[in-house]
Formats: sequence, structure tokens, C-alpha cells
Amino acid sequence: MAQLELLRDQRCFGGSQRRYRHHSGQLNCSMLLGVFLPPAALAGERVPAVYWLSGLTCTDENASQKAGAQRRAAELGLALVMPDTSPRGPEVPSDPDGGWDFGHGAGFYVDATEAPWSHHYRMHSYVVQELPELLEAALPLSERRSLCGHSMGGHGALVAVLRHPGRYCAVSAFAPIAHPCACGWGQKAFGHLLGPDPSTWQAWDATALLRSGARAIGPDQTAPLPILVDQGLADPFLDDQLHPEALAEAAAAAGQPLQLRRQQGYDHSYFCIASFIADHLQHHARALRC
Repeated sequence: MAQLELLRDQRCFGGSQRRYRHHSGQLNCSMLLGVFLPPAALAGERVPAVYWLSGLTCTDENASQKAGAQRRAAELGLALVMPDTSPRGPEVPSDPDGGWDFGHGAGFYVDATEAPWSHHYRMHSYVVQELPELLEAALPLSERRSLCGHSMGGHGALVAVLRHPGRYCAVSAFAPIAHPCACGWGQKAFGHLLGPDPSTWQAWDATALLRSGARAIGPDQTAPLPILVDQGLADPFLDDQLHPEALAEAAAAAGQPLQLRRQQGYDHSYFCIASFIADHLQHHARALRC
């Protein structure tokens, strides 16, 4: 198993904000990630973890520095795991046209099937399988885990929970790309990573997954997990890229509990995330600590 290399360890709200590096077998490159361990973990308790998936152009440091999540996570006894948004390095191909919305910083949390992307762009399996296996073996993290994400990361969180019933205890998202098959960001990324046939994209689209019968199911394998989504109404990407209404309609038709909170005046930035992150952590804690 790959080893974690500790790069930084900073005291934070009685816990520890750390930055690690490791080699990823799924991504075939070196990866950076942030981990916040609450005081309970430093005292020897194995604690549940919220995996935070960041959005387009972000790195592993955006959430740790901007979301303001550590104080409430420390109080609730939750670890925070904050991976990077894509594979990186000179050996990893990026957007051939130099665009910001694909390639480095824009892995879209799928497992690519098309060359040359398929050798590195396996962010779904990295987040769902490789990273928890590594961290739960090396750090005081329990096997109770949940997912939260922003924008592209919100898409990744929703898709992972819908594709893996029973693996997660909770899920939430900020301004998720809820229907990537129907927006420019998703169509560009999926065309590269998954090929030109749109029918192959459906398995990586939360709205399409709900329409096909997928549900967010917790470890008890009974009722669907409630999904919490916050969407700013001043978000400049709301109409063209995010499509929360499509997600809400699909969830209602499927009987999937979804709380879509429309936040007047809030945009797509971390100011919105910092404003409501405590609500999301409380949502996760109710499921993770039971």
C-alpha cells in the first residue's frame, strides 16, 4: 500500500490540519490532499470522516483555507478529507486547447474510458476506493464516511453516493453540476473522458441516475438518505451549467428525499459555502455519529 508523506501539520481548533502527499495507483501520479483531524482523533478515538470534493480549478487547499469548516468539525468530532480535484504532473495530459474547464483541476470525478485520459483520470475510483482504504489504515478514521462537494465536486459527491448504495452515511452539495449531460462543462469533459456517445455519459450524471432508478442508500440498506443541496440564486452559472431543478424533478419522481435550499443573494463562491457549511456538517454528523 502507498505511504502517506506528511508535508505540514498545523494546530487548528484543538485538532490538526494536515497536508499529505502519496502516490496513487488509480491515477498513476503523485497526489496531494488535506486532512483535518478533530481533537477526538488526536486523543486516540477513531472518528468518522466527511470527504469534501472541490470544484473546477480548485486544489486540495481551497476548502481547508476558505470553507471555515474546521471549528464545527472539531466540535462535532468529524474528520475532513479534502483531496485534489484531478491528477496532476508533467506526465498527466490536460486540455489540449489550454482551457480552464478541463484537465488539470477539472477531473470531474469519473473513471475515464478514452485514451489518453484513461491512464490517469480515474478520480471516481480514487475518491471512492483508494483514498478511504489508504486513510482508514493510516489514520484514526472509522469506516463511517460521507460525501460533500461544491460545483463539479457536488456532481462527484452525488454520483458516488448514487452509484454505491450502502457505502456512505450522508451526502450534501453546494451548487452541484446536477445534470452534466445537459451543460457545456459536462459535455466537454464527458466527450473527452468517456467518448462521443452521450448514452455512455448517463452513468455519471446524478439526474440521469435518479431517472434510471438509482437511490442514495445508507449502510442500513433501508430508506434513501436525505440529500441536502444549497444553491445561491445569484450564482452566475445557475441557469446554464447547474440545473438544480432537473435534479429536484428527478428526485421527486424517484421518491428520493432532497432538500434544495435556494439562497437569495448568494453566488458560486466560498463565501456561500462558509455561510452554510455548519448546517451541512450538522447534517452529516446526525448520520455519522449515530
